[in-house]
Amino acid sequence: MIDTAGPLEGSFRYEGGVAVSLTAPGAGLTALPSSIGELTGLRHIDLDGNALTALPTEIARLPRLETLLLYKNRLAAFPPELGGVTSLRHLSVGGNLLSSVPETLWRLTGLRSLNLAENAFAEIPEAIGRLTALRMLDLGHNRLRRIPESIGDLTGLTDYLYLHDNELTSVPASLGRLDRLGYLNLAGNRLTALPGSIGGMAALHELRLQDNRLTGVPASVGRLVRLRELYLCGNRITELPESVGAMSDLRLLDLRNNPLTRLPAAVVRLTRLRHLDLRATRLRELPDGLGDLPRLEKLDLRWTKLDRMPGWIERLRERGCVVLR
Repeated sequence: MIDTAGPLEGSFRYEGGVAVSLTAPGAGLTALPSSIGELTGLRHIDLDGNALTALPTEIARLPRLETLLLYKNRLAAFPPELGGVTSLRHLSVGGNLLSSVPETLWRLTGLRSLNLAENAFAEIPEAIGRLTALRMLDLGHNRLRRIPESIGDLTGLTDYLYLHDNELTSVPASLGRLDRLGYLNLAGNRLTALPGSIGGMAALHELRLQDNRLTGVPASVGRLVRLRELYLCGNRITELPESVGAMSDLRLLDLRNNPLTRLPAAVVRLTRLRHLDLRATRLRELPDGLGDLPRLEKLDLRWTKLDRMPGWIERLRERGCVVLR
């Protein structure tokens, strides 16, 4: 039996005399004893922020294990046998030293959340498309140069899809099949264009595309009628399609640090817009109707050289809108 009088003393929770939870984040652990496999009642293991370099293969003997949290350790690999723990629902191995994932991981078709962020992955295999029960997937802060077409098979994704801070130059059109996803982060890549299919992501409420190499966005973004926040700062966008005016629920539009030369007239239809960031763009004029946006709370015009300052700017200020210029 595992020694509970050692470093793990006080880390277990019991139900009816059976250990069901092991919680020891930041405990300085460098290894787990192989006897962990004897605690067959364990459902939850949280060992975030330790110094584990490997996992004992015996961890795969835990038939009830649902949550395995190993964020910020020093794992360069983990046992292929883990793919047999089909009871797993939440797996976090972000912030480790992983450069590849054992193929057997893709057998964990019951996973609801998977964190593979902050590792050294250069690619993710098509087999990830088998994890159709996923609601949250984090692949951020890796070295990914492509995303497999099978990403579109993860139609159970509802909460988050993090793909930020990678080396992506494009994303597959199949992304548009994720019509239940609420949050998509593609910031900090090398994207030059987006597929028109992105308009199919009907449930999106937040879309982060900042710090890429986009020169524009497809007209299909106008179909994202539930979108509340759109981040496009730090790209190479010169103009937006008129269809942005159809994003009727948009609250925040961040366009700073783009060579933007004009705003579409349809932007005045964004009646729920609260924050419009136009810093460091190349705009010379603004649509007059901006002054009539009823919920605008902040308009940022710093480092943008307009030919003239519109008279409606003062009206905005008088009703409480913060205007920075």
